[in-house]
Amino acid sequence: MIVRISTEGQYRLESTYLDQLNTIDNALVEAIAANDEERFQTLLRTMLDLVRQHGTPVAPDEFVESDIILPPPDTTFEEARELFAGEGLIPG
Repeated sequence: MIVRISTEGQYRLESTYLDQLNTIDNALVEAIAANDEERFQTLLRTMLDLVRQHGTPVAPDEFVESDIILPPPDTTFEEARELFAGEGLIPG
């Protein structure tokens, strides 16, 4: 699957990591609902690091559609309230 980190680029990531991303996504929704900004920042870093560490960057001149789009690393807590509403970024 192709995962985009906004402002950073795209990565090819094995679909076996989808469950881990979804677990982090759900925890992000919970952290935001609990107004826990520190936990939110930690979880966002964890999510982005998972993609960076296990994904392979897509070449800048290769154009492929993203399956998942993640927010940039500098996403504020207020911005996250809108992004992670409901089910979060990853359905399921």
